[in-house]
Amino acid sequence: MATKHLLEEFPPVSTAAWEAAIARDLKGADYEKKLIWHSDEALAVKPYYRAEDLAGLACLDAAPGEFPYRRGSRTNGDWRIREEIDAENAAEANRLARAAVAAGAEEISFSGRMVDSSAALETLLANLGEVPVHLEPAGEKLLRLLIQRLDEQPHAAGISTGCDALASVEFAAELIRSAPAGFVPFTIHGELFEEAGATAVEEIGFALAAGIDFLAAMQEGGVDSARAATAIEFRFAVRSDYFIEIAKLRAFRMVWARAIEAFGGSCQAARITARTSRWNKTIYDPHVNILRATTEAMAAVLGGADSVAVAPFDACYKQPDAVSGRLARNTQLLLKHEAWLGRVADAGGGSYYLEALTDFLADEAWKRMQGIEALGGYRETKAQGAIDQALAHSMVLRGQAVATGRRVLTGTNRYANPAEHALDRVDVALMSAVNRGARKYEELRLRAERHAAVGGRVPRVLLAEIGSAKMRSARSKFAANFFACAGFEIATQRFENASEIAAADTDLIMLCSSDPEYAAMVAELMPKLRTIACPPPVMVAGNPENAQELASAGIADFVHLRSNAVELLTKWQERLGIELSEYRLEARS
Repeated sequence: MATKHLLEEFPPVSTAAWEAAIARDLKGADYEKKLIWHSDEALAVKPYYRAEDLAGLACLDAAPGEFPYRRGSRTNGDWRIREEIDAENAAEANRLARAAVAAGAEEISFSGRMVDSSAALETLLANLGEVPVHLEPAGEKLLRLLIQRLDEQPHAAGISTGCDALASVEFAAELIRSAPAGFVPFTIHGELFEEAGATAVEEIGFALAAGIDFLAAMQEGGVDSARAATAIEFRFAVRSDYFIEIAKLRAFRMVWARAIEAFGGSCQAARITARTSRWNKTIYDPHVNILRATTEAMAAVLGGADSVAVAPFDACYKQPDAVSGRLARNTQLLLKHEAWLGRVADAGGGSYYLEALTDFLADEAWKRMQGIEALGGYRETKAQGAIDQALAHSMVLRGQAVATGRRVLTGTNRYANPAEHALDRVDVALMSAVNRGARKYEELRLRAERHAAVGGRVPRVLLAEIGSAKMRSARSKFAANFFACAGFEIATQRFENASEIAAADTDLIMLCSSDPEYAAMVAELMPKLRTIACPPPVMVAGNPENAQELASAGIADFVHLRSNAVELLTKWQERLGIELSEYRLEARS
């Protein structure tokens, strides 16, 4: 007897039927504004995806480990846990590496600065023959030392370095000819694009263009393209844009395989290492960085990275200690051994949204690469300044998104903890070492902390709730969050009339009510404040239609969802006595 399939009990529902149901629920509201999300990559993300969204997508039937590696370069989802080590000398670095391996690390990335001789290199690599090793950065001297050592004593697990593949193509061609199998001397640093502001499309497109430029240069130098492809790895930063980051790595493998094919090379997968982004890490509420890194590590794994490095949560403001380092390592150990992410290849494969997103990123990145090729290739375009110009534009947009709260950094530009202090635990040199989205907010709070530390009084903001019960509460909560991000003292109080507000002891009054009520409140409040010797300035929570009228009546500013918080908070710190010059900290030794 035939078994009835469970889904046969449910009749198929057409897209038109879904859209009709949505239209009814929207009750006339704008579909685009309510349900379409526009990503940094200019992708209009729909509220739902269906099987029809996969029509025409490339290589959906390719299995994991098969060209063009859409579903990964391996037949399982496993990856190597990379530990990054920076130490004062080779002996200490080796000790830390062996301890990390014993604690679960499966690959080691050393800072190459402590290697200046063959003896130092031997010390660094001692007893690590079964562990893949990466050295970053790496110059010509270190590469020659590595070639010499590998000729004498092969490193079974493989060695790679972070040498810029395009720094000297003549040297690169020479090195590849003499490099033993398993040695990967060059890296295309896609993560540097991300730190400079790149969107996912730009990060893929620029890394692809750089890789193609490298292959072309090697071909001109007489090096076989297939051999040249084995001499480079690609390094990407993975942000908290979960699905986009998963799709980013999938898309890059596809376009790189396509590029290799165009050069006549064999069908080999890109070698990809990923690390958690540094751009979104914060010094306030820093344990949130652990959660960010967990999401990012998951995206890297599900995207099919060959190895993943998770930075310690406190690396953005101090030298990590053993505890934070262990937390970073254990993040991946949990994902591998308790969440079992390594047991399934391409766990997201078949997801309508993820597959559509993968193709979108691949197509747009390929177009970006073609634009660079039309300008003469990556190096020529870079020399002309076009790539830096594009990155600067993207960084401005990213910064604006943080400043206006459209991109949330929890604990920094939203949901800040007013009671938290960071002044006594920040190494300014580390805090300023990379471009981070939170930095301008952090400087505001540190400035307020420094002001208090040298004997100043942190300005007090009174959130005056009055009028509409619904709006006064919502707007005071918004304003409290807004001012907490800059270290102001905040007091929330409910009032019945303007006389009570005028009598309050505060440095700044924020009226929290509904738009229609503000005109009458301001007309009553401002004359009473003018009778005071030094009246506090008054602001309004919201962006009412009669803002110009209220400003003429004496309202000093307006705080609302479209406010540039960094600019507005900086202005009010200065006006209330916190000088920009008061933010002076000494870097810790």
